[in-house]
Amino acid sequence: MLNPVVTIMVKAARQGGNVLLRSINKLDSLTVVEKGRLDYASEVDGDAEKAVIKELKRAYPDYSILGEEGGGSGGKNGRYTWVIDPLDGTSNYLRGFPHYCVSIALCDNGEATDAVIFDPLRNELFTASRGSGAQLNERRIRVHDRKDLGSTILGTGFAPRERARAGAQLECVRELLVHAEDVRRTGSAALDLAYVACGRSDGYFEAGLKAWDIAAGVLLVREAGGKVCDYKGANLARLDFQGARDFQVVAGNIKVCEALQKTIVTSGYAASFN
Repeated sequence: MLNPVVTIMVKAARQGGNVLLRSINKLDSLTVVEKGRLDYASEVDGDAEKAVIKELKRAYPDYSILGEEGGGSGGKNGRYTWVIDPLDGTSNYLRGFPHYCVSIALCDNGEATDAVIFDPLRNELFTASRGSGAQLNERRIRVHDRKDLGSTILGTGFAPRERARAGAQLECVRELLVHAEDVRRTGSAALDLAYVACGRSDGYFEAGLKAWDIAAGVLLVREAGGKVCDYKGANLARLDFQGARDFQVVAGNIKVCEALQKTIVTSGYAASFN
């Protein structure tokens, strides 16, 4: 049974997902803006975020909000922050590529305590609460139990803001493919982390991420028995207003995460962030 705060988050995520689904058949007429180099947003992103925030504020009006589209807004209670990505996978969405989601996390002093990732196309609902495990459509999920990088399926991303390090990242991918079965790039960090949590993929790494990309997914992986760290093996910074501007993330079960992080270091990719 979901706890009360997650029940509200699920309702909010479904409201956001409904906005996304209603606009699927009018992609050609959407207003699209380029927020940064190869970084796009549409009116649907904003409308979905408004729908999510409206539902959350109805129940918790004093909580702060950190959203991808609307930026940040402080609440009367500085301890709690909603971290929201109303459409993770915007480029996929705008091209009709069926892989995107709504991501919502509740953070307590920068640490995610509750998480919801909703894939409206597949009607897949990932949920987690700290200390209570992770679920997919209310069924318990666990990370895969692989012992090393052998035959793993790994996820990554090539963020436009990280293209200066593309050579180092590709060298890392080359070394990983000595052991891994494949490396895939899906275009949604939140779903990449959710897929690690439920065992569909074995590990994930990416740099240049924002708090709203990863807050919910990080908790899902941890509650599914996995590990999340940065490229040098350290814990992630706060996932709220006081956190890092950009994040590096490595995720998987404990053994895969550690082997993946070690390869990121030995390949020289981690050193490119010095």
